[in-house]
Amino acid sequence: MKEETSPSQAVRIVTERELRSCVDLDTTAFGVVEQAFTWLAETPVEMPPIQHLSITERGEALGDVDIKSAFVPGIDLFAVKIASGFASNLALGLPSGNGLMVLLDSRTGQCRAVLLDNGYLTDLRTALAGAVAAKHLAPAHVETVGVLGTGRQAELQARALLLARPYSKLLICGRTRSRAETLASLLAPKLEGVAIEVVAEAREVVERSQCVVTTTAAREPLVFADWLHPGLHLTAMGSDVPGKQELDPEVLLRADLCVVDRRSQSERLGELQHVEPALRASLTVLELGSLTSGRHPGRTEPGAITVCDLTGTGVQDTAIAVHALHKTQAAGRGSEIELG
Repeated sequence: MKEETSPSQAVRIVTERELRSCVDLDTTAFGVVEQAFTWLAETPVEMPPIQHLSITERGEALGDVDIKSAFVPGIDLFAVKIASGFASNLALGLPSGNGLMVLLDSRTGQCRAVLLDNGYLTDLRTALAGAVAAKHLAPAHVETVGVLGTGRQAELQARALLLARPYSKLLICGRTRSRAETLASLLAPKLEGVAIEVVAEAREVVERSQCVVTTTAAREPLVFADWLHPGLHLTAMGSDVPGKQELDPEVLLRADLCVVDRRSQSERLGELQHVEPALRASLTVLELGSLTSGRHPGRTEPGAITVCDLTGTGVQDTAIAVHALHKTQAAGRGSEIELG
């Protein structure tokens, strides 16, 4: 009797270099991330709470690891993403952030692809989420954009915002002037026609800008309510674990429109965690998907003050991972291995 064997299974492996050659900040990727928020609003997405691991050895905090995932009905694949942050890596000549995305078949659970992106896709989808927020919340005309922070995400936010609101001036403020000047030099050839200025004080950045993005790992407020002015949009990207904070709670209470990617996450990990429970319960907060789906118009008054808090969602990871797999397959990138 002939022994039965399981059918072979091919898994595609794609490296960071291959991903970078095919996936970038463009209008197609922008649409993919925008659609992800609409899925959250219109589809029964299965998105478990973020699993967070604090890596501590002998009382020393070494780093953090987050695991995110989401299944979207009707989509053939879903992603499980592992992302890490180890600040001490910089002293070793290694990037502080790392990670990978695994794509599984929604019908069988079989692994279909491993995207060894080292955090690249997370960086892209995070930057594009900021641009999506600006599309629906920033004033129709933006002349000046302000960025608080000088890391990789600060760079990508400045670039991605051009997909939603062409602007002519960029203000950068960081913990040190030297790091802000380094970012300005890095961005200068990438932001054609945009004048870049390094600013010493965060308050000046907010007061002079129509659109501001905060991209730091701060654990105390960087932006305060008395800095806000009519026609300002503010997106906070940095708070994604308990204890992080970029906005004074009064900023959220003062805003005419407050938006988050996922309210439950913002209350646990984002800026809403710092609002007193009684005030938080009475605060009207929309999820970004209600804007991208057209259920809410977003900014309706030129002089409104709008705030968006983005903590990062698993559905964004599934969306960008599926997009990246399709792009690399079409370009003939990646390699396949047989399992079993």
